Amino acid sequence: MPFPRPASIRAALRRPPILWALAAVAVLALAVSLVLAGTVQRGPGTQESGPPTAARPTEAAPEGDDVFRPAYHLTPDEHWMNDPQRPFFLDGLWHYYYLYNADYPEGNGTEWFHATSTDLVHWKNEGVAIPKFRNGLGDIETGSAVVDTEGTAGFGKGAVIAVLTQQHDGVQRQSLFYSTDKGYSFQGYGQNPVMENPGAEHWRDPRIIRDEANNQWLMLLAEGHKIGFYTSRDLKQWAYVSGFEQEGLGILECPDFFQLDLDGDPAKRTWVLAASANGSGEGRTTGLAYWTGSFDGKAFTADGGHQWLDGGPDFYAAVTWAGPGLDDAQPMASRHAIGWMNNWAYARNLPTNGWYGAASVVRDIRLASDGGRPALVSSPTAALQSLEGAPVQVPGGSIDGGLALPVPDSGAFKADVELAKPADGTGEARLLLQSGGTTYATVGYDFAAGRAFVDRNGDAAAGGSGLADRADARGEYRQARSVDAQPAGDSVRLTVYVDRSSLEVFVAGRALTSLAFPPAGTKEARLVAEEPVSLKGGTVTPLAGIR
Repeated sequence: MPFPRPASIRAALRRPPILWALAAVAVLALAVSLVLAGTVQRGPGTQESGPPTAARPTEAAPEGDDVFRPAYHLTPDEHWMNDPQRPFFLDGLWHYYYLYNADYPEGNGTEWFHATSTDLVHWKNEGVAIPKFRNGLGDIETGSAVVDTEGTAGFGKGAVIAVLTQQHDGVQRQSLFYSTDKGYSFQGYGQNPVMENPGAEHWRDPRIIRDEANNQWLMLLAEGHKIGFYTSRDLKQWAYVSGFEQEGLGILECPDFFQLDLDGDPAKRTWVLAASANGSGEGRTTGLAYWTGSFDGKAFTADGGHQWLDGGPDFYAAVTWAGPGLDDAQPMASRHAIGWMNNWAYARNLPTNGWYGAASVVRDIRLASDGGRPALVSSPTAALQSLEGAPVQVPGGSIDGGLALPVPDSGAFKADVELAKPADGTGEARLLLQSGGTTYATVGYDFAAGRAFVDRNGDAAAGGSGLADRADARGEYRQARSVDAQPAGDSVRLTVYVDRSSLEVFVAGRALTSLAFPPAGTKEARLVAEEPVSLKGGTVTPLAGIR
């Protein structure tokens, strides 16, 4: 997806380390706090014994860093970030590229910035891998990088091939770049573009996969309200074979196409087609829509209507990928996914300083039966556990009147709360995220509706100067977002990853991703509920930074 020009913004959709104190010190501090813990306010005029103070990191943020910069999400050191490009695994490293604009806010045009990781949690920014405006075809926009194991493109076995959109004077074309140093630098193919625009206004974001069953490369292109399918033997010559059209979701962008085993059963392997889309016609914002169905080597046939991967406002241009070594002969139980944690409606009006944009945490997705149809379910990737400090237990019981949670001053933590389902199936619980005495964001669950929701109407962006003169963007930003998340038993577990200016909620396999900018002041969190909702138990776990 291109960096938006001022005349046509599409209404679509961190990092080196902060270490925790030595484990022994953390454990000792926790033990002492359990003995000496003070009281927790549960309502006017009452005090009850409560959880201890949470373990804290050695420093809240790198000295001189912006207060809103996430601790454990990937961000650019400076300037602008948007679309992620699907990572690939080579020689023990994940290679990941994101669109980057070093000229923001004065100039337009993106290029590919390179980041590497061994675990999909700790990232190292490596610098620009494919610079913009070098071949007369425009800037460097979204596409795909693949490892050409057999050398089908003619640049040697194991070469990394990137096919991506370039845009010049409003015309979008597909160009090829290749790397013989494992993805650190690329050269432009001498006969670019490899795909000339056929006269289409929207013709971008090539997603390439290897279709071993048919011994071919398969490309998907975003073509307005259609996803075009193309095939090739050499990554250079492409033939159009079919199109999948979908009205009512705005201009489709950043397509994805993959297989997963339904309920982990290889006999129920199912194709999933996804694209970033606009859900305003359904009372939603932009996000990742997807369809499940079948593929015959040329055309995709959906088995029903679209669904959404994330119910929050800030999960766009997402990409998915398999773990290393997986192919069609191995089980496809799950994939990884990552998205741009932002929204084009207000991305250029947020209160960050010197850096703009972040990637979500990596999540794992599976395909599960849900009410008689396949649906993608999400969970935070297990590698995030490497960032966890000592968890602090939150005891169960009534939360009528409110329960303060022991959050760290760093603003980077995970809150897990398990809510007991009332006998009559009604009631609502809310986790209030507070700063300086102000509730800036709310995460809640409504048992009667079977829905989780996020509201950030009180944060620093909602009432800030950046959105003051943009009523449309302010309205989009302030609107609460929700997702259906039916409890599987007698309780619901909310897992909330908070990272200074963002929160990612996981509940019953569903997700809500949202930016949320706390005003200045001491960070607090409070759990409140309507009777008869009660707390079965919970934890608050501080999370280390990766910068």
